[in-house]
Amino acid sequence: MRNVVVVGGGIVGLAVAWELTRRGLDVTVLEKEPRWAAHQTGHNSNVVHAGLYYKPGSFKARMSVAGNRSIVDFARQYGVPVEVCGKLVVATDEKEIPALNTLAERAEANGVPAKKISPAEAREYEPEVACVAALRVESTGIIDFPGVCQALVRLLDEAGVDLRLNSPVLAIRAGSTGGVEVATGDDVVQADALVNCAGLHSDRVARLAGLTPSAKIVPFRGEYYELKPERRGLVKGLIYPVPDPTLPFLGVHLTRMLDGSVHAGPNAVLALRREGYRWRDFSAKDVAEVAAFPGAWRLAKKYAFPTGLDEVRRSFSKKRFAASLARLVPAVTEADIVRHGSGVRAQAMRRDGSLVDDFLIETARDQVHVLNAPSPAATSALEIARHIADQVSES
Repeated sequence: MRNVVVVGGGIVGLAVAWELTRRGLDVTVLEKEPRWAAHQTGHNSNVVHAGLYYKPGSFKARMSVAGNRSIVDFARQYGVPVEVCGKLVVATDEKEIPALNTLAERAEANGVPAKKISPAEAREYEPEVACVAALRVESTGIIDFPGVCQALVRLLDEAGVDLRLNSPVLAIRAGSTGGVEVATGDDVVQADALVNCAGLHSDRVARLAGLTPSAKIVPFRGEYYELKPERRGLVKGLIYPVPDPTLPFLGVHLTRMLDGSVHAGPNAVLALRREGYRWRDFSAKDVAEVAAFPGAWRLAKKYAFPTGLDEVRRSFSKKRFAASLARLVPAVTEADIVRHGSGVRAQAMRRDGSLVDDFLIETARDQVHVLNAPSPAATSALEIARHIADQVSES
C-alpha cells in the first residue's frame, strides 16, 4: 500500500495524515472548507484534557492520558502556545461529593495526577471559588489547537503531501483494481485506502463509501460567554463543576485562555444544522434527518424535561447562564459576561437513543471511518492517528 486519501482537515485528519506520512505513505488530504480546522477544532475550548472523566480501559481514557503528554510535547517542539496550568473540579453541594469521589477513583484508575482538596485549599488556587470539596487535576492544560493544525499543515506541506482545500467529497466507490476512488468537485482521487475524519459529516461520508454506520451524527451546539476584561481577575485558571455522569457534556465551566481572557460555557442545545453556530442557522435537510431518526426521539423522551428544557432556557437567558457560573464563582453576575461564540459537537447516537460515549472507529475493506471523535479528540489526536495508521497498515 502506498497511497491514502484522508477526508477532513481538522486536527484528527491532519494528525492522521502526518502519522501516515511519517510511515512512508503518500497522502492526499481533502477538506471541503477554504481553510483548515474550520469547525470542531476551530471552535472548541482549547483545553488539553487529562483523562479524568472516562471509563478505565476505554479509547478515551487511554488516548487522552497519552495524548495529554504527546500533544503538549508536539506543541513545545513546534512552537505552538501551550501551558500546563491544572484545573479544579468543584462540588458546590454535599450531594455532589459522592460523584466527586468517583471522579477521584477514576483518575487513579486512569493514571491521572489528581488529589482531593478542602475548600480552603481550593481557594488557594481560586480565591473566588465556592465549594464544599474539590479535586485538583495537575496535568490539564490550555493550548492553541488551531495553531497545532497550522504546524501540522506546515509539516505536511514540507513533506510534499497533497493538501486540497475547497474539495468536498461527492462520491466514493471501489476502484476497478482495488482501493478507492473519491470524486470531488474538480477531480477523482485514486488511492489504496480511505480514512474518513469528516467530523460533523463522518456518517454521511461513510454511507457514500458503502457502509451502514452503527451510529448517526446528531449536532449539539455549545454556546459561550466570556468575562468582561475588568472582571477576568475572578478566575485564575480552570474551574469545572462535577459533571452529570449520565450526560456526555461536562457542564458550564470557566476557562482562562492563553491570551488572558476567561471563557464561560458551554451549554448544550440541539443544533438545527450540522454546522449551526446560531439559532438562525437552519437546514431543512439536517432537521429532517434528525426528526426521522428513532434515536433522537428516544433521547428526547429521556432528557427533554427538565435537562433539555433547562439548556434551551439558558441559551436564551443571559441571567440563567450567569446563575450557572455563580454556582462556581458567586461574584460573577449577569453584568460581568458578554457573548463570545459557539461550537458544534458531532455527537454520535445509536438507534436506541444512547449516545456513543467512546471514540467510535469502524473499518471496511481499504477503509477506516472515525465516526465519533468529540472531546477529548483534539487532546488525543496524535494517539488516534497512531491507532488509525495501524489499522490502515492492517487493512
